[in-house]
Order: sequence, then structure tokens, then C-alpha cells
Amino acid sequence: MAINPRSKKGFIEILSGTNIGRQIEILYFPPEYSIEKSNTFAEISIPGLEAPYLQYVKGNAGSITLEAFYDTYEQGTDVRDFTKQLSDLMKIDPVIHAPPTLLFAWGMPSQEPFTCVLERVTTRFTMFNSDGIPVRARLSITLKEFKIGLNERERNKQSSDKTKFYVTKQGDSLWSIAYKEYGDPALWRYIADANKIHDPRSLETGAELIIPSVE
Repeated sequence: MAINPRSKKGFIEILSGTNIGRQIEILYFPPEYSIEKSNTFAEISIPGLEAPYLQYVKGNAGSITLEAFYDTYEQGTDVRDFTKQLSDLMKIDPVIHAPPTLLFAWGMPSQEPFTCVLERVTTRFTMFNSDGIPVRARLSITLKEFKIGLNERERNKQSSDKTKFYVTKQGDSLWSIAYKEYGDPALWRYIADANKIHDPRSLETGAELIIPSVE
């Protein structure tokens, strides 16, 4: 697949269902994405005041919107082989009877992952070969935040008192392991630090990892 030199690589990892652990690489064009987050407040009207008091009610699910660009013109292959990998993430998985939970990671390993589901995808095919097969496409993607547990501001992070050990399997990543052990993929750094792992995407199959307790 031809890669625009200005594009940045990222990937989506499947956290649940039939294809758990599978990573789908996506390209961004242009190299940016937008994040939306909002809160809900209730107005409390009090007679005699010029404006009502605002009371915090809840935080709303965040979302990430981005564009992915795929080009298979030079290879002469069907670009739908790549776009279908993303659009299929909206289908109901037979194991969990719902679309799979995903993890979105942007660029560098130091960037915090975003646990989400694929809410919307719009595909535009912009070039075709002489046989009418699409060879270039642009996708508009919306990922919706998926809450799987309390974050560190909502509770004290706790796990079992004893340190555990975990033997890696094919397709494992630190995010998926943290999801299995702690119920929160964002806690992958504890495992990385305990095992002196610098790249969370690079794990050897059959390696024994320390799973520290999280106090």
C-alpha cells in the first residue's frame, strides 16, 4: 500500500470478541485528529439571583474523529481489502453479541491509549482502475469512548495484594494484558515498568511477565 510521507501511523487493537488481540494499522490524512469531551450541568434557579447556580451532573463520553487515507493504486489491488477491516468493526461479534471494544493508539507508545467502540465510519472511494475496482479511499471515522471501569480520579486503583505472573501468548499487548488483569488497559504502564519494557507493542510470545499489584 502506498504511504503518504506526511501521514502518521496508528492502530486499533480489538479488546474483546472473536478477534481479540488483533491490531489494525490505519493511516491518517491529514496527520491530525480531533477530540471532543463534554460535561452535563444542571441549572438550579434561586429567586432573587441574576443567574442560576450550576451543579455538576456527569461527564459525557468522549469521542475522537479522524480521517484515514488508503491508496493501493501502485499495487493494483482492491482498496476495500483495507477499508473493510475498519467497517467490519461495527458488526456484531458472535461471541459477545455486540460490536467489539477497541483500543485506539496514536503514533508513539508514550501516548495514552483510548478505549472505545467504532460509532461511525463513512467511506469515499476517490479513484478506480480500468476494471472499475476502487484503488483509493478516504474514511471519516468516529470513535466513542467506552467506559469499562472507574478511572484513577474516581477510585483508588486496587488489585490483589500479591504480585502475579503472566505468560504472553501470540497477539498479546500490554494494553490487552492490563485489560485482562486490572480491567483497565490504561494501567499498562505498571506492567511495563515492572518488566522494564520500553515498547508496549513489542512482546515476545512465551515471555513471563510480572503483574504487580496496583496500590
